[in-house]
This record gives sequence, C-alpha cells and structure tokens, in this order.
Amino acid sequence: MDQLRDRLRGLFGGGPGGGVRPGAIAAIAGAVFALWALSGIYQVQPNEEAVVTTFGAYSRSEAPGLRYHLPSPIEHVEKVPVTSLNRLDIGGNGAADGDVPQESLMLTSDENIVDLNFSVTWRINDASRYLFATRAPEEAVKAVAESSMREIIGKTPLDPILTGGKGQVQLQTAELMQKTLDRWGAGVSVVEVQIRTANPPPEVIAAFRDVTNAQQDAASAVNEGDTYKNRVVNEAKGDAAKIIQSAEGYREQSVRTATGDAARFNSIYGEYRRAPEATRQRLYLETMEKVLARSNKVIVSGKGVTAPVILPPDVFRPRNAPAAAAPPPADTQAAPTAPARGAGQ
Repeated sequence: MDQLRDRLRGLFGGGPGGGVRPGAIAAIAGAVFALWALSGIYQVQPNEEAVVTTFGAYSRSEAPGLRYHLPSPIEHVEKVPVTSLNRLDIGGNGAADGDVPQESLMLTSDENIVDLNFSVTWRINDASRYLFATRAPEEAVKAVAESSMREIIGKTPLDPILTGGKGQVQLQTAELMQKTLDRWGAGVSVVEVQIRTANPPPEVIAAFRDVTNAQQDAASAVNEGDTYKNRVVNEAKGDAAKIIQSAEGYREQSVRTATGDAARFNSIYGEYRRAPEATRQRLYLETMEKVLARSNKVIVSGKGVTAPVILPPDVFRPRNAPAAAAPPPADTQAAPTAPARGAGQ
C-alpha cells in the first residue's frame, strides 16, 4: 500500500508544491479514449436487426452478431426485433359499465351497425423504414387496421359478417392494410387479421334476434315448399313416364296386331283365290262360332212341330245374372210345347 502511494506521488509530482507530470496527463487521456472507443462494441441478437445512425441520420443496418460502431455521439445504434410477432387488439366488449368503444361500432353496406372487435398480428420486415417512415409505428399500424376494417365492413352486408363471411372480411382487410402500409413505406408485414367477435349493438340485440328468427322461419318455409315442389314434380314426371310407356306399349301392340291381321288376310285371300266356295263356307262358320259362343241359345227342330214353341222367360238371361222370382200361376192353361232337341252355349 505504501509502495502504490509512493508511485502515485511520484507520477503526480512527488511532494508538496510539485506539479502534475505531462506523462500522467497523457496516460489518463489514453485510458479515457480507450474506454470511449471500446464503448462502440455491441451484440446483435438472432431475432434483431441493428440500425446505425450517424449524427441522427440513417447510416446502415447490421445483421446479428458482434458488431462495432463509432462511439456516441458520432454514431448511435437501435436494435429492432424483426422476427418477433406483434399483436394489436382493436375494439372490445366495453368496460364494466357496459360502454362500447367507438372503434368497435362500424356501419355495414346495408346501413346496419355492428359491434366488432378484432386482432392484427404483424411483424417488422424492414427495420430502417419501421423507425424512420412514421413517427409512431404502432399507432400507425392501429390506425391503418381500423380504417381498413371500416372500409371493408362498409362494403359488406351485416349477415355475412355475423355468419360465414368473416373469413372473406379478414382476408380483404389484411390485403388492404398491407397495400396501405407498403404505400407509406412503413416496413411492416401483416401476418393475420382475426375477427374475435361481431354482434349487433346491445340496444338492438332483441330486435335482431327476432329478425333472425323470422329469416330462419322464412328459410324453413321455402325449404318445405321446395320439398313439396320436388315431390309433386317427381310424381308428375313418373306418371308422365308411365303414361308414355303405356302409350308406346299400346302402339306396339296395335301395330303388331294390325300386322298380324294383314298377314292373316293375305293368307286367307290366297286360299280364297284357290277355293272360293270352301273359303266362304269356312269364314261363315268361323264367324257364326265367334258370334254364338258368347250368347245363350236354344236350338229347336222344326220338323213335325205344329204348335207354337213357348220358351221359359229365363232362357236368354245371362248366366251370371241373379235368378228371377217365380211367376204367379196363370189362370189359363198353357199351350203344349214341343220338346226341344237340346240347349247349348
């Protein structure tokens, strides 16, 4: 300790009344300069990009690793996380008192109001533009997100927003945001836009539910009508097909019958030309057979009969007809009848 004190005393003049030696001043200045120069060493993490400014103006960007810049105030370094995902929530369900933020209320194309809140996921793709293109980058991203969503909602009816059209709204909003941010040169990439909730304002929820129920009832009635229409149309088509098939069958039958009759006539005509008398006799007998086969008949021999022939009243009655009641007894005696040779069908 005494030795160190002696050395310092010797360096700064040695005793009372002695001045500071020039070598000491140079040593101190050199140490201070070395410390100042070493202050420019810095480390850039893998998820970061370093932006170096010279007297406040952009100079260069540095990739991850051990880097060096001229010490302050000549150059200054700002590290920006370029691979990290940032999330921005816009809108909400209001505070505990039930108030709805103004940014949540949007007007649709059919002049309805929707209470909508959504999230935007974004990241930095150009650190220098992100830092210098806009004064407040996060506020700029939020403003672009809100204005883009309002523009897309203003072109979309209410029903798709509340039902199955959210995906299309999200895609269109992300595309419009990216175009706007690229036009500004903000150095930001929009990763995703997600609608968290979309509801009508609390004051009209009951009326909106009534409208929704009425639309569902109308859709149900339309579906029932379509079902009935399809059933009736299919039945009519089936009946029409059946009638057409029957008509075609009748036509085929008639054509075949006429063809057969024509062939039979030609055959008979050929026989008639060879034996006219025999053919006429055969045709007569066949015709009488067909005529008499379907009628009740009584054959009476006319030989040796002098009295009139009286037949019972039910002789010519059809076979399937019910039997008539027996006639009352006659006061006069019936004339004698000749015996019948026989009866047949």
